[in-house]
Amino acid sequence: MKYIRQSIIAFLVLISIQLLVAQTPGQLKSWLVDVPEWTLSDETEVFDPDNLFDRINGAAPLFIENNFEEMTSLEYRKGDDYITIQAYRHATPEDAFGMYASERSDELAHFDIGGEAQGDAKNLFFFAGCIYVKMWSNSAGDVEETLHAIGRGLSDRIDAGATYPPEAKLFPAKGKRAWSESYITKGYIGHEFLKSVYAAKYEYEGQLFQLFILDGKTKDGVRKALDSYVEFTGQPAVTDEGSIVIKDRYNGDIPVVWKGQYLVGAYNENGETVKNAAEWLNEITEKLK
Repeated sequence: MKYIRQSIIAFLVLISIQLLVAQTPGQLKSWLVDVPEWTLSDETEVFDPDNLFDRINGAAPLFIENNFEEMTSLEYRKGDDYITIQAYRHATPEDAFGMYASERSDELAHFDIGGEAQGDAKNLFFFAGCIYVKMWSNSAGDVEETLHAIGRGLSDRIDAGATYPPEAKLFPAKGKRAWSESYITKGYIGHEFLKSVYAAKYEYEGQLFQLFILDGKTKDGVRKALDSYVEFTGQPAVTDEGSIVIKDRYNGDIPVVWKGQYLVGAYNENGETVKNAAEWLNEITEKLK
């Protein structure tokens, strides 16, 4: 457990720093860099969970599910051209990472900005600290470098050391699809009781599956999740840490390992049993020592 504990302590220190420097709309605006030929508008719009629907309508529920707290909208202008910046503040860095991951696109390129970034010639999306940032422009000219300059400047001020949450770094590299790590606040594979779940997608020897890590926060938190799961499946209660196969009638047999505050599992998206699942799960649980 030493590896993960050290990582989490370091991560919590970063969170504490972030909380001490709360990203208010005024601070976010002050952190935007000067851009030649572009003028930062004096207008700042701010949205909260009660009125986010007014700006992004149907997309609002997913943001709120990811513990969205406040969105600051800012804009650079050059004549009729604009660059819009929407900075979504979430309750925790995990939530910001989870929201960013939920909107990843296979059609976009990846960039080294913030904890991770995606974009193209007119768009840029990244997360840093508790903030998920979305940027886009209507300009017919080349604005990609400008977007990156603004994004790097802002991400460095929000959190210069932005990175994945520690648990999201524990997934084995073999067979893992690039940039497939995610964080689900609740409702993983359709079950409300599977909360705070890190997952990654795999393709290996003809299998398509996911590995996941549920963070119960405490040992008792995992016990409660397992109690709900086996009640749903009709299996006997689980009293001790170790391995068990969950007989999920909707998702197939799911092998899991309970270790401390974590539940590690393998889920085949076709409802089949993941071959050699124990090897994958052991590789993760070994890192939890």
